[in-house]
Amino acid sequence: MSVLESEQKYLINAQDGANNLERATISYILAVSSSKTFETVMFVSAEASQFCIKGAVDGLVSKGLEPIADLQAAFIENGGKIWICPACVRAKGIAEDDLITGVEIAGAPRAMEFLANGAKVLA
Repeated sequence: MSVLESEQKYLINAQDGANNLERATISYILAVSSSKTFETVMFVSAEASQFCIKGAVDGLVSKGLEPIADLQAAFIENGGKIWICPACVRAKGIAEDDLITGVEIAGAPRAMEFLANGAKVLA
């Protein structure tokens, strides 16, 4: 891996959940691919925040694509980080104990700092 590659980092802006399973799956595919080589964070908000709840992705599969649960597990195994929007946590009544391992409540300031430090957005 070149020095340039090792410094690259990506932020995946994930907003879709069960409301648009195909788009949600594509976000996870991007995240898994990126996290194989680069530092990668998923910033989840809106409907995507539901996917951070234990058991929420079980059985969710968009036709012709990989199961969300498999992609989510691979992303976390690759060292990917998931930051969930604090406003969405409050709005959806999600308790911290409800969150899967690997999810951290982190808002826009943290995402903006990550971007200011060179991360590129993949949406």
